[in-house]
Amino acid sequence: MSFLNIDSVKARTFDAIVIGSGISGGWAAKELTGKGLRTLVLERGRDVKHITDYPTTMMQPWEFPHAGQLSKEYLDANPIASRCYANREDASHFFVKDAEHPYVQEKPFDWIRGYQVGGKSLMWARGTQRWSQYDFDGPARDGFAVEWPITYKEIERWYSYVEKFAGISGNKDGLAQLPDGEFLPPHEQSCVEKYFTEQMAKQYKGTRPIIIGRCAHLTKPQPIHYQQGRAQCQNRSLCQRGCPYGGYFSSNSSTLPWAAKTGKLTLQPDSVVHSIIFDEKKAGPTGAPVQSGRASGVRVIDAHTKQMTEYYAKIIFVNAACLNSNLILLNSKSSRFPNGFGNDNGLLGKYVAFHNFRTTISAEYEGFLDTTTEGIRPNSSYIPRFRNVFKQETDFLRGYAAGFGSSRMTHADTAGIGEELKASLMQPKYGNWRVGSHMMGETIPKESNYVALDPNLVDPWGIPQLSVSVAYDENDEKMIRDFHEQMTEMLTVAGFTNIQTHDKPDKAPGLDIHEMGGVRMGKDPKTSLLNKWNQFHTCKNVFVTDGACMTSTSTQNPSLTFMAITARAANHAVEELRKGNL
Repeated sequence: MSFLNIDSVKARTFDAIVIGSGISGGWAAKELTGKGLRTLVLERGRDVKHITDYPTTMMQPWEFPHAGQLSKEYLDANPIASRCYANREDASHFFVKDAEHPYVQEKPFDWIRGYQVGGKSLMWARGTQRWSQYDFDGPARDGFAVEWPITYKEIERWYSYVEKFAGISGNKDGLAQLPDGEFLPPHEQSCVEKYFTEQMAKQYKGTRPIIIGRCAHLTKPQPIHYQQGRAQCQNRSLCQRGCPYGGYFSSNSSTLPWAAKTGKLTLQPDSVVHSIIFDEKKAGPTGAPVQSGRASGVRVIDAHTKQMTEYYAKIIFVNAACLNSNLILLNSKSSRFPNGFGNDNGLLGKYVAFHNFRTTISAEYEGFLDTTTEGIRPNSSYIPRFRNVFKQETDFLRGYAAGFGSSRMTHADTAGIGEELKASLMQPKYGNWRVGSHMMGETIPKESNYVALDPNLVDPWGIPQLSVSVAYDENDEKMIRDFHEQMTEMLTVAGFTNIQTHDKPDKAPGLDIHEMGGVRMGKDPKTSLLNKWNQFHTCKNVFVTDGACMTSTSTQNPSLTFMAITARAANHAVEELRKGNL
């Protein structure tokens, strides 16, 4: 019997364990397996294989029972998940259903989740911008959060490393606040976007640049992308369905298959991680038990049978997505860490921040009436942050970036039937060009924005439900007002008309899907949880490299930074393991 137990433990022992298979988890799997480590990737959701499990990817509009719209039944049952911009009839199977995964809202918060292999990398917006040194300097310069333990120079080569593999489309713009990267050819701006770009350059002397967005699309695949089995983006703009061409980056089309080719990957879906196991005791030099200071593995609950199993490894990467990573760590209690894993300073779960997507602006342009768009572009123009970049110039901290897109309004005459109707539909009447911009504001990490374990409620797997207390503050309100004022001015001087601002004060945080913090990096163990290599100060063989590790949020889409931080941390982990330090 003892031999059977030993064999069982051996079968459940790996060199590394990665919790989560989304954007950062996929990168951890790729890097660790690529360096020869037998790696177990645990995913709480179902398996989704590239191409095979994209059931709607080739469906035509008329094949959907509700013409692509979510049914009333679905809307009534899922008031949170249905608010997400990407959750449509063709992609609802990739979104968590509200009732199946409950959580507690101390303050209104829309927690959007995708529990399957690949996570939210299947239906993300694909914006990919580097941070600049100004972003890493933000907390120290502006006096919020804590100082970042890394600089742009330390992560610059890792940005290049992940960009080349993932495939990022963009233009070399030469902006100090938005460093250039390793780009595939950019998408083209529309004539109205080009006009706006030129007007802003003239009116603001280069201080308010407008650029084509940088995004994870293969506009011109390179050999490394063909080696992954991916092909050129077809500009279908059906990305939320899963791309059968691998035209945009996802864990399913890129990092996970790459890791599998090494023969070192074990991918285990339907595995709900309960907690991390801290190695409480081992024999010391005198034979007396002492604490090892290391984690030995994880406890996993089978999503269907609810049976718990333990898995063991020398290295553990926590990449369950920001709030779930916080939940797992808060639930990882031991005599050494009674308040959650590594939580000696009581900061675990605190200083959660996000991006403020609450407000938009729209306008019309009466020129270029002899021009319209042809085809579809899975991208838009982008307005990099221009407020408080080089100096503090407003009554609020930090700043905002913004998306900027355009389209020609059309009106079809639907009178008549049969051939008459067909002829009318084939000759739409064009109106003015219409433009829109959405703000992506940086929120300030605050202790009052936190997540915690509910003391009474548990989920279907017996794990405490996560209680979320996150809200906007006056700094966010000032930023929204400034966005309205500055964008109105910019559109006015460029000759746009019918300018309208749109704000939804009752729109809860969360729909940005850019949660960050709770397990922040820093230089001082008294004020942070992780060091510059994303290791716990108090437990060096546990790494956190998803959004939970972020000290502040900047204004840029965060996914590219998650990828770069993960690749950097994985490289360090393997080096330390080989030196015998883990």
